[in-house]
Amino acid sequence: MWALRALCLAGLGAALGCASADPCSWRGSGLSQEAGSVEQLSLPCAEGSLEWLYPTGALRLRLAPRLPPATAAATGGSPQHVTACVKPAGTFRGAQLYLERDGVLELLLPEAPRPRVRCFSWAPQEKVALFLQATPYRDISRRIAAFRYELRGDWLARPALPAASLTGEGACRPCNDTEILMAICTSDFVIRGSIRSVSNDVELQESIIGVSAARIHRQKFPLFQVGGRPVGSIHTPLRCGVRPGPGTFLFTGWLHFGEAWLSCAPRYRDFQRIYQGAQRARQNPCEFPMD
Repeated sequence: MWALRALCLAGLGAALGCASADPCSWRGSGLSQEAGSVEQLSLPCAEGSLEWLYPTGALRLRLAPRLPPATAAATGGSPQHVTACVKPAGTFRGAQLYLERDGVLELLLPEAPRPRVRCFSWAPQEKVALFLQATPYRDISRRIAAFRYELRGDWLARPALPAASLTGEGACRPCNDTEILMAICTSDFVIRGSIRSVSNDVELQESIIGVSAARIHRQKFPLFQVGGRPVGSIHTPLRCGVRPGPGTFLFTGWLHFGEAWLSCAPRYRDFQRIYQGAQRARQNPCEFPMD
């Protein structure tokens, strides 16, 4: 995991001081905040969390991640876009979360939202922020607005972001050869295996692919347990219409909030043809073990 550890969130008032040992996460209270006031915060990390107890007034969260060098290396320079995802806690109450872009607010999370991940992208030169507006109540007890966030640079082999994302266009189309070659080099996991089952969650608009792994080429996190015939689950948007079928695939993708999300999944024989062709042309971006 390449979460960046930075200094505690800047711009906080003393009364809203950082109470978390994790410098990329913030926990504060609105009890000392004046009604109608807006506290300015900065989120300089690639991932973290925010927990706002007894929301009052508003928080404006400036997104300013320092992306890792690997991002620039993979894209041949600065990323063309930055993608952010937020996932509300199941107890999210007392506020609404908006995306502020060019002075215009777009609702991301209403009060008491379903626990869906919401994603959006922006160009590095754009100025965007998250605006957390407290909902007025006479009794603000038992109201906590909490969510987790992730920010990453541009991926050449783009992930299939959750179905509720704002910018998920094209997530269901098959990866082209360049995207497949980049996916094996940069993904959080690369698993060769077969589809055991596919289940659909209509409420979350997700499909969960049960995978039986023949070989674990790489996994940065223990998604598939080693030993015996490893099995695991990979998520993809329901609208992609994944169905179980025979054959061996090379599954690649990313970890989002502790869950594996699919990026590219070519049939293994197609991947072999693509990789061997890139080798002959000396255009393979990284070495990959073939059998």
